[in-house]
Amino acid sequence: MRPKQRAGQYHFAPGEEMQHDTSPHTVVIAGRERLLQCASLVLCYSRMQYAQVFPSFDRFACRVFLSEAIQFLGGAASRCVVDGSSVVRVRGWGDNAVYPDDMEALAERFGFGFWVHAPGDADRSGRVERPFHYIENNFYKGRDFSSLGDCNHQLRAWCERKNLRFQKHIRAVPTELFAVERSTLQPLPLHVPEVYQLHVRRVDTEGYVNLHSNRYSMPDAVLGQTLTLHETRTRVRVFDGKRLVFDHERAESGTATRVTIPGHHPRGAVASQKAAPTAEDRTLRAADPALAELVDALVRRHGGRAVRSVRQLHKIYLDYPTDAVVDAVKTALAYNLLDLGRIERMVLRNLAGTYFRLPLSRSEDEDDG
Repeated sequence: MRPKQRAGQYHFAPGEEMQHDTSPHTVVIAGRERLLQCASLVLCYSRMQYAQVFPSFDRFACRVFLSEAIQFLGGAASRCVVDGSSVVRVRGWGDNAVYPDDMEALAERFGFGFWVHAPGDADRSGRVERPFHYIENNFYKGRDFSSLGDCNHQLRAWCERKNLRFQKHIRAVPTELFAVERSTLQPLPLHVPEVYQLHVRRVDTEGYVNLHSNRYSMPDAVLGQTLTLHETRTRVRVFDGKRLVFDHERAESGTATRVTIPGHHPRGAVASQKAAPTAEDRTLRAADPALAELVDALVRRHGGRAVRSVRQLHKIYLDYPTDAVVDAVKTALAYNLLDLGRIERMVLRNLAGTYFRLPLSRSEDEDDG
């Protein structure tokens, strides 16, 4: 049996360390239960805390959160301790950890360094782990949230009030300790650029660009063009080179939302959605009125998916004599028959006696014998 070891405590000097982690929380948003990721950042000396919730927590969300949190706290501690999540690190632990370029750039901007604690050593990030229980059992209880944005707005205000309260386990008020710690934090840059993610999208034929299953309208002047999207936490800015085409409010990812701005698609300027006729369509219409009538019937039956049927009819037209095809089509139209497989068999039946002297039935084959 492994011998027990005496438990210890971690003590931190002002401005020495901050800790970041996430925790899955089930939250009722607009009357529906949702599994969200709660992200938190805590200054280890003063216990000042900032938290927000996200539908999912990837590297972009992490960069957004840490940038917001450090600005909320007024600066960064020298070291940010995180767990072994691949969101922050590429590989390794402790001093040997390797971080992606965008996370390194974020740390350099705010003047701190990441440090990944060893696996299984959750106590090393205890300053940020323990408050998650308090958020679950104090913040969410008894509150209504109309949207994800409303939840985060209330959570920010809750953090501000919590930081002003006396906390028994430290026998102090975080804001009073923060008065000592503030001067030891890494100062904020003169300008903190908004965190964004780049995407390249082509404007589709309906005048929209697609991002995370959502569609954002574009002016008709840029139909078919390839544009650059700058995605932030709350906005989707669309650029044509350096020119801003439009600034959309960002819809939550994966909600299949269609965002249409009045004036982007004026009714009088809407182009006809009817597709140009294909080469096969034109050939069949020019060959015979019966074929043109069958093409129209196929379009009425299948709509935009009629292209395949028209191509099949065109192949029948090329493979067999025109007279035999037209006769079969006229007969089919008389009975409202649009099954091209049966029409082709009717063509073969017309050709059997005229060109090949093929038996039409088993009885004829026996009579010839």
